[in-house]
Amino acid sequence: MKVRLSHLTGEGNRIVSWKSPGDPAAGSFSYGLDPGTSLQLLMWNGTRPYWRTPVWKGYAVASMYLSAGTVLYTAIVDTEEEISIAFTLSGGAAPTRYVVTSSGRFQLLSWNSTVSAWATLLSWPSSGCSTYKRCGAYGYCDVTAAPAACRCLDGFEPASPTEWGAGRFEQGCRRKEALPPCGGGMGVGFVAMPTMKVPDKFSLDAGNRSAEECAARCAANCSCEAYAYANLQSSSAKGELSRCIVWAGELVDAQMIGPRWGGETLYLRVPVERFRDKRRKTESQKTLMPGTRTGTTNTSSEIGEGDHTGDLEFPSIRFADIVAATGNFSKALMIGRGGFGKVYKAKLDGGQVVAVKRLSKDSEQGAEEFKNEATLIAKLQHRNLVRLLGCCTEGAEKLLIYEYLPNKGLDAILFDRARKAVLDWPTRLGIIKGVARGLLYLHQDSRLTVIHRDLKASNVLLDAEMRPKIADFGMAKIFGDNQVKANTRKVVGTYGLLCVEDDPSRRPLMSSVVSILENGSASSLSLPTPVQPAFIEMMGEKSQRSDLENTRNTPWP
Repeated sequence: MKVRLSHLTGEGNRIVSWKSPGDPAAGSFSYGLDPGTSLQLLMWNGTRPYWRTPVWKGYAVASMYLSAGTVLYTAIVDTEEEISIAFTLSGGAAPTRYVVTSSGRFQLLSWNSTVSAWATLLSWPSSGCSTYKRCGAYGYCDVTAAPAACRCLDGFEPASPTEWGAGRFEQGCRRKEALPPCGGGMGVGFVAMPTMKVPDKFSLDAGNRSAEECAARCAANCSCEAYAYANLQSSSAKGELSRCIVWAGELVDAQMIGPRWGGETLYLRVPVERFRDKRRKTESQKTLMPGTRTGTTNTSSEIGEGDHTGDLEFPSIRFADIVAATGNFSKALMIGRGGFGKVYKAKLDGGQVVAVKRLSKDSEQGAEEFKNEATLIAKLQHRNLVRLLGCCTEGAEKLLIYEYLPNKGLDAILFDRARKAVLDWPTRLGIIKGVARGLLYLHQDSRLTVIHRDLKASNVLLDAEMRPKIADFGMAKIFGDNQVKANTRKVVGTYGLLCVEDDPSRRPLMSSVVSILENGSASSLSLPTPVQPAFIEMMGEKSQRSDLENTRNTPWP
């Protein structure tokens, strides 16, 4: 399937919905490239925008893993005459198609031969607040939250708290602090909001510019509210090397979508005085001043390449702010600890409650875990995985900042005689399903194939609604695209029962093992002595034979 738009005439083709599920006449919804700017696609309800894709960042080919062995490729060709977007599938994939439904959803369907029906793989809009301008001017829809919710852009607050609290967001948001008069010498800065679908109604600042030049041009223009930058060197056929887009009016239809769906960093214009306070007001973001680079941490990795949406970024938070938020790492605010270090509950200046994971200085393994977790979890976005909000690396200090989950780990409830009463069967089943969904995403549906290797009750965190989120990816193993197995140099994670019987048919049943654990003793059970024991330390041919005989005569376990 291919969607086109002529740069010369502004004409192109669209996918049009049926009038109803049973009536193939043309309906009111259509989907195609935006004639106002070929950098995005729109869905219209009649002539009104209904939903909008992320703005194109310059990639020529993108790939998305739909299921085991099936990849969806998106190829974009931009010439002087036209821009076209073609969607193709990897070899051997089931019949697959894009459709626009009569109710206004853009769906990717795949034929399921088992039930002889079309199965929905993807569907947009993904939530109610992701329809066009749903959160009003200067508001955005956070689709990475569960559930998705309207929020105000950094530096803004609800224009009408009463209406906002009632779930009516049409009035949008307003600035907390007014911008200084243009040319008054007060100065402006920019605050970075990563992983955003940037707002609509932007203007393309023509010319090949660097990121610093893009920032400087916005700062010099008194009407410029925000800007975004992308590198086009690997994709454009028209000679452009960069893409600098700016906003001179209200910011509408922004979303926080995460890196997987093409999120990029939006830089918002704010008074520079905001950052000169003794304790600057920040919502886990870093400042960008004209002519400087953004204060975000780049965690790009070539492993599992396939989603060509660019480098991933997430906010870097000052160590001084974390010290203040945790009461100088007060013991009263410590909510957990492990091989990595300690975890603290913290409240940032903006009022956001977070969990802060601090690397233990005397942990040799911790540094590697830190790098692994920061690199990995920044690439993973799923409602059943804990969300990374930022990090801090100042001097010897290394910290990760996560969303705070009030019910803590599953172990804190499961193994507490009083609290475990809340774990009725529907709640337990919901937790089981949530963990299974998270693992399915890691093993099959994410663009990286990830084996957690340390999944246990304490690494399953629960939010206020008892929804599970898998945490602690320090021990995780990443697989390449075509890799089906991997070797490890050391045993890691949490150990379970290690059966020494090498012959699977002679190993005890798990039910017997569970019974041993419940009774606290093996005396009530008669378990077989291993006939072919494994994991024997070989110390020479003579001692090997002796060890083997001794092992056979040793009761199990």
